[in-house]
Amino acid sequence: MNQKEQEFREEYSALQSKLQDASIYSSKDYPRLAKRKSELEELIALFDTKNKLEQDKAASLLLVNSGDPDLQELARSELNELETKLEQNQTALLEKLTPEDPNNSRNIIIEIRAAAGGDESSLFAGELYRMYNRWAENHNYKIELLSESPNEVGGFKEIIFAVNGLDAYKNLKFEAGVHRVQRVPVTESQGRVHTSTVTVAALPEAEESDIEINPSDLRIDVYRSSGHGGQSVNTTDSAVRITHLPTGLVVANQDEKSQIKNKAKAMSILRSRLLQIKIDEDQKELSDARKKLIGSGDRSEKIRTYNFPQDRITDHRIGYSRSNTPGALNGEIDDLIEHLQAAEHSLITQEV
Repeated sequence: MNQKEQEFREEYSALQSKLQDASIYSSKDYPRLAKRKSELEELIALFDTKNKLEQDKAASLLLVNSGDPDLQELARSELNELETKLEQNQTALLEKLTPEDPNNSRNIIIEIRAAAGGDESSLFAGELYRMYNRWAENHNYKIELLSESPNEVGGFKEIIFAVNGLDAYKNLKFEAGVHRVQRVPVTESQGRVHTSTVTVAALPEAEESDIEINPSDLRIDVYRSSGHGGQSVNTTDSAVRITHLPTGLVVANQDEKSQIKNKAKAMSILRSRLLQIKIDEDQKELSDARKKLIGSGDRSEKIRTYNFPQDRITDHRIGYSRSNTPGALNGEIDDLIEHLQAAEHSLITQEV
């Protein structure tokens, strides 16, 4: 903690010198530097308070050991008060020193794909989509459907949508990973429990300014969109497929009748996937525990099981279980979100 204090004081001193140059006020960096200066002032004030409290505590300890009964009693009372204030100061410092995910305030793009389990997997993909939809409605978030690939049984092979609103990414980023369902499928005549899986990717929505895409790096194909069973839903080449040549990422969209709208939606998804690649690079230095918590949507990374026969949901990353599976699939997942956020905060605090 002492080393961090010294680093912050040196950074503040260097920042003060930089801000004394009048030309900085017309610079595009000024808002960022001014914000950082304000953050450092708050931190240094907390460190100043900490140092003063520790000095007062040392003085009180001397009086406790002075041998004077009257002074000792007074000093013990002051010591208790000082220790309480030091604890409060320590908590405030940890809160300030705990870095917040810079993407927390963004919208989020969620991609749900059926994995193992055939029709049952696609049906569960549809149920997860409705789960997030209901949760979003309950919290006044807006859902924007970006792309869907339904199948014949009423589920989805793939569905991609955005959840728009402040802190959408903060609340739903932990949904990335493999969701496993255990239940008796409606098509099962023997009454046997089947296990199926669905993968979920959770991407912070990227702004155009976040990711610079060179037009020459894109191959854009247009084609005629088709409906369920191959039925034509459009007589023009409105569907769009975009390939990002450097990474090989491919995004296709045909949900809109307008080629322009389909291209805009596909570009939004592509930018967010590229931003996620950049975030993954930045997170290589994170501890294994935090990497496990954040998840990646990888097919091998099972994060949560929905066990219908036992009416139990278990999040394997934090060992948290609860009942009322139907309630969860109706959007009642606040407890899961809160436990995951608390686990993230605890891990980050340990690393500070």
